[in-house]
Amino acid sequence: MELDGIIRRLKSQYNPRNIEGMARFGINIKNNYGCSIPFLKKLAKEIGKNHNLAIQLWETEIHDARLLAGFIDEPGHVSDEQMEEWVSCFDSWDLCDQVCNYLFSYTPFAFQKAKTWIYSEKEFIKRAGFVLMAQLAVHNKKAEDALFEQFLDLIYKRSADDRNYVKKAINWALRQVGKRNLYLNNQALKTAENILRKGDKASRWIARDAIKELKSGKIISRLRTKNLNIKT
Repeated sequence: MELDGIIRRLKSQYNPRNIEGMARFGINIKNNYGCSIPFLKKLAKEIGKNHNLAIQLWETEIHDARLLAGFIDEPGHVSDEQMEEWVSCFDSWDLCDQVCNYLFSYTPFAFQKAKTWIYSEKEFIKRAGFVLMAQLAVHNKKAEDALFEQFLDLIYKRSADDRNYVKKAINWALRQVGKRNLYLNNQALKTAENILRKGDKASRWIARDAIKELKSGKIISRLRTKNLNIKT
């Protein structure tokens, strides 16, 4: 499928009601046709993985096309330079989260980018760093605990950010690391307690919400069962 044909498919889905709904949820509606994620994922499956086409879609600056680019690009072909270029274009939490989830978290650069992007003062670049931490905690089953302990240290250091899309991503990263296994659950709870002691509004919210989930019976029971399965 060629670029022009894909853009026509996207335009055919133009939906003012969807766009209004997106605006209410804080999604950037500039250059946005209002395509739903299920539609874009179905179209991505139809297209198949295609790095060159993903680059072309990104360069259109159409919001829906950029989401689609994240779904069809090939992690093994993504360069360090491409990641830096794309993250600098993030202008909405949904674009940030989808690209990090379906593409960036599978690249060889993911752990390093997570650790460096969180030092950015730009809202969606900083969010991207924490979203990568959360996604790596979920997707990367083989990574050692020590890598996630590094994340916890960085989460503590960078937690005092009251911007909504940043603090929610920090909380997300903290919770996902803490749900990885019993050891990291304990370490994440210690981190959350230390964050709580900072006393600022953002840190208190991040910590209290994380502690509530990470101490829940449901999470602890699941992690204990997982631990028993590993031992047997």
